[in-house]
Amino acid sequence: MKYDKLIRDKIPEIIEKKGGTYKIRLADDQEYWSKLKVKLTEEVAEFLESESHEEIADVLEVLQAAAEHKGFEWDVVLTTQRIKAEERGGFKKKIILEESHDA
Repeated sequence: MKYDKLIRDKIPEIIEKKGGTYKIRLADDQEYWSKLKVKLTEEVAEFLESESHEEIADVLEVLQAAAEHKGFEWDVVLTTQRIKAEERGGFKKKIILEESHDA
């Protein structure tokens, strides 16, 4: 079966342990970034379909890889998230904006 997709680091080992064979290559930075964005889209779609904690964990894993690739420290990303939540709130109140007019 052919894939041409980004996989988790231990997948080759898992394939081997099951008695399978594989062909892999390492992406350069440009291809890696492109494949990460595709992987994020795939993982979000899978979460939207299943709504499972396993799939949202996969989304988080890809987000962490994307942050690392872009040189963002994960703790800084989380701090930024907290600051934005403090300043603008989160999404816990389930508020839907139906209309707004500038003053």
